[in-house]
Amino acid sequence: MNIVIVGTGYVGLVSGTCFAEMGNTVTCVDVNSEKIDRLKQGVMPIYEPGLQDLVVRNSKEGRLTFSTSLEECLDGADVVFSAVGTPPDEDGSADLRYVLEVARTFGRHIKKYTLLVTKSTVPVGTANKVRSVIQEELKVRGLSIPFGVASNPEFLKEGTAIEDFMKPDRVVVGVDDEESCRIMRALYRPFMLTGDRVQICDIPSAEMIKYAANSMLATRISFMNDIANLCELVGANVDAVRKGIGSDLRIGKKFLYPGCGYGGSCFPKDVKALIYTGKSLGYPMQVLEAVERVNDAQKNVLFSKLRKLLPNLAGKKIALWGLAFKPGTDDMREAPSLTLIDALLKAKCQVCAFDPVALGEAKRRLGHKPVELRADMYEVLVDADALVIVTEWKQFRVPSWSVMRKIMKGRLIVDGRNMYDRQEVIEEGFTYERIG
Repeated sequence: MNIVIVGTGYVGLVSGTCFAEMGNTVTCVDVNSEKIDRLKQGVMPIYEPGLQDLVVRNSKEGRLTFSTSLEECLDGADVVFSAVGTPPDEDGSADLRYVLEVARTFGRHIKKYTLLVTKSTVPVGTANKVRSVIQEELKVRGLSIPFGVASNPEFLKEGTAIEDFMKPDRVVVGVDDEESCRIMRALYRPFMLTGDRVQICDIPSAEMIKYAANSMLATRISFMNDIANLCELVGANVDAVRKGIGSDLRIGKKFLYPGCGYGGSCFPKDVKALIYTGKSLGYPMQVLEAVERVNDAQKNVLFSKLRKLLPNLAGKKIALWGLAFKPGTDDMREAPSLTLIDALLKAKCQVCAFDPVALGEAKRRLGHKPVELRADMYEVLVDADALVIVTEWKQFRVPSWSVMRKIMKGRLIVDGRNMYDRQEVIEEGFTYERIG
């Protein structure tokens, strides 16, 4: 099948590469010419394990190409995926300008039946706007060319995106005609050899499923953080509580780990968008409003714990392990580390940080802020008064306590991800503070 993917971010680039891996002919389109030039050279705009090898191989074998012009790619296209950004406006609503611009270009240049699939996360009702824009452009052209519109939300997790796409637990497809349904089933059939996991539904439901899924996961995180904070006050152990409730099959174990708040490109944006949708229809999303408040507060927990244990923070050197919002990615959007760094700098601390892959992104985001970034996890600890663990990278799991004792000035560890056994850390000579 001849596929065009518009947008080369996480969703677009991973989707296009995986479709090419299955034998399709794929063109990834982006208006950023510098990004396209770098992709042609095999240079990735994002960090995602395994992605570069797949891109280079499929490009070399001719199944994956890159372009800056959607117009030039439409003649032979069977399916066009819109995977452009939908950044939140100040009121929390999703900005659809890029989605609708793709629809306009699509309507201006298609010459035969083509299916336009929205893969970006968009509010319920977006497909109707997309369809109207296409029809308007065809009317201007004085043509009546048949086309299809579908919704195919993504459920990729940064750090495991390739695996998620190649072996999906479900593929949600929203359609309202048989031809679109046939095309989408054919497109995903190679990924379903162990069992059909394609869920066909109406388009509004497909659009809602994505928001509801991310909002539910965000809710579990904020709920567990609330429980963790209460555990500290009543003297309970949040690990025991987590295991106790997670063993209930109705609840399950996933997304019940307390921490220092969620971040990234999806959860914050999608929770805000669903809250906005409710408000615009006169229905307040009270649970999600609370989820957002809890998460905003949780991002301040690490600084609060640090200030409690080190009342005179001014002039203290604080080392950070982890800057990305989660392991397996260099993404720092809405990362708890940013909130912590701002608070530490305001308290006149010396901040020194390490992350296995996000140092480049950190330089870009932090700009001229006086934060020392180091390429070694132990280098940041030299003369540090305290260590704060913000991201649970695997290489932090078994640190050299002897090295840490030798190079650190202080003996305080504040663990925002509950990576260690408390008694073990105390026996190694450290004061250890964790979540819950």
